[in-house]
Amino acid sequence: MNEQTRRLITAVHHSQRQVVVVTAGAGAQAVADLLAVGGASRTLLEAIIPYSAAAFADFVGYTPEKYVSPDTAVCLAGCALSRARVLAPAAAVLGLACTATITTDYPKRGEHHAYIAAWQPQNLMIQDLHLNKGARSREEEERLISNLILNCLAQTAPLPERLLLDMSPADNLTISETDFAPYARQVTDREIAYFGISANGRILTTPPAAILSGAFNPLHQGHIQLAQAAAHFLGTPVAFECTAVNADKPPLSPETLLNRMAQFAGRWPIFAGAAPTFLEKARLYPGIPFVVGYDTAVRILQPRFYQDNPDSLRAALREIQSLGNTFLVAGRLGEDGLFHDMHDLAIPAQFHNIFQSLPFRLDVSSTALRAKDLT
Repeated sequence: MNEQTRRLITAVHHSQRQVVVVTAGAGAQAVADLLAVGGASRTLLEAIIPYSAAAFADFVGYTPEKYVSPDTAVCLAGCALSRARVLAPAAAVLGLACTATITTDYPKRGEHHAYIAAWQPQNLMIQDLHLNKGARSREEEERLISNLILNCLAQTAPLPERLLLDMSPADNLTISETDFAPYARQVTDREIAYFGISANGRILTTPPAAILSGAFNPLHQGHIQLAQAAAHFLGTPVAFECTAVNADKPPLSPETLLNRMAQFAGRWPIFAGAAPTFLEKARLYPGIPFVVGYDTAVRILQPRFYQDNPDSLRAALREIQSLGNTFLVAGRLGEDGLFHDMHDLAIPAQFHNIFQSLPFRLDVSSTALRAKDLT
């Protein structure tokens, strides 16, 4: 390892940022370089090399149409970021991924390409490297891509150090970036009503087909399986929505909001909304189903959330009904130790048509998980 590389990696190890790295096709040398310099445990949470098709599908949760593409690299980086959030929930984290096709022991018909994606809670960067096919050995292509990965780590830290890249005029490197932070600030300041981030990192500004709202502190299997059950029941995708402005709590900070949204990176679309009540959500997302648990449905039907006025409750339900929204209610284990579902709700007769029961049960809660983490 040359001294320039050692200096850059040393700076990365001192940058107070922890990373999950995923490489497929090329880039493993960057992992070896990180491990070769003392202090790697401060940077590297985990390195994953899903080389076979089965390993690749297991990591991202699906079989991609193209293994080497910007969308695939972004989904890998998103899954790496969500994994980093699990491994180091209180740290500054990054998901970094590379998917590439380079010289091998048989002739390749396509171009030699590498896509590197770096996904942090606040932004996403994609680097697209088009290599001059046939100009380098496999080792030389691997070295160039690994150096680009190391530069990417430095750039996102951010650090001033960079490695010189052995690029020729026939090679081409393009970089694109998406900044999520301004959207998060505008939602928490209520300057915009909502925005979303797709599984492949794109900003979403149109309403989803159905929503499961929550604080997601933390996201757990109950949320995921509930969304999957609801999607199967409805025959339409269900997006998650993190409530940025709560009816009875202070608004989330933009940093907290983005950290919670990072739990969904690479796997599921996640929206952030400034509507604290379901009436306000219905105005934002008219005509769509809201997937809720029994405990949330109880609160929807309690006058105390409508200035203790039953008339205000009925007026809100009438407006939700007129907007075409419905509630898909999943059962939940109550504090009384009994399982409750929609049939235990006191629903006024004229509003029965906007409530529907979802056969689902998984006894897990964010509150219980947080309490477990504190013990």
